[in-house]
Amino acid sequence: MDLKAVKNIIFDLGGVIINIDYDKSIRELEQYCQHGHTIEYSQKAQSQLFDLFETGNSSPEGFRAQLRQTYHLDATDEQIDAAWNAMLLDIPAERIELLRELGKKYRIFLLSNTNAIHMKRFNEMVEHSFTIPSLDSLFEQTYYSHLIGQRKPDAIVFEQILEQNGLKCEETLFIDDSIQHIESANKVGLQTLFLKPPLTINQVFKDAVV
Repeated sequence: MDLKAVKNIIFDLGGVIINIDYDKSIRELEQYCQHGHTIEYSQKAQSQLFDLFETGNSSPEGFRAQLRQTYHLDATDEQIDAAWNAMLLDIPAERIELLRELGKKYRIFLLSNTNAIHMKRFNEMVEHSFTIPSLDSLFEQTYYSHLIGQRKPDAIVFEQILEQNGLKCEETLFIDDSIQHIESANKVGLQTLFLKPPLTINQVFKDAVV
């Protein structure tokens, strides 16, 4: 793609920086269901209890309690957290290195629909595997849905990032692996890239950091 007009890049996290498998968490959680319940969570849609957790309207304690009540889970806090974090697979080293290089040339930001349990886990992954304290250190600013109280694909999320950082739509590229988020960003006027597997950000920017 043509990056000549791009000065700012907003990255999604799961499926763009972190390899992710939503089904893995659902399979592990459903092992604790007592009555054969199906857990309603996917990349495209999810039940309200997940929305509440991702917008900071429920705590980790409240989230676990709601899971137990809604799906009749018989599991400890540790078992629930481990199952919920199972979707977070790995962060390839070449992606971290790419972000370091892109940060020298562009203003880069992170926008993620996430939650307190996942945030703790992916920062542990980063600290363990790389010489950086957290993902935040790679970006000018990070926006986590549970901390800002808003989540994609709501347009207000994109509008706030643009306004708070003085970014112009036509100079800002948003990268995500969920088409509904891409469509919303398009309506706001952002340049967008739908990162459909197996495409990776390293392939997209292979000529941008040479």
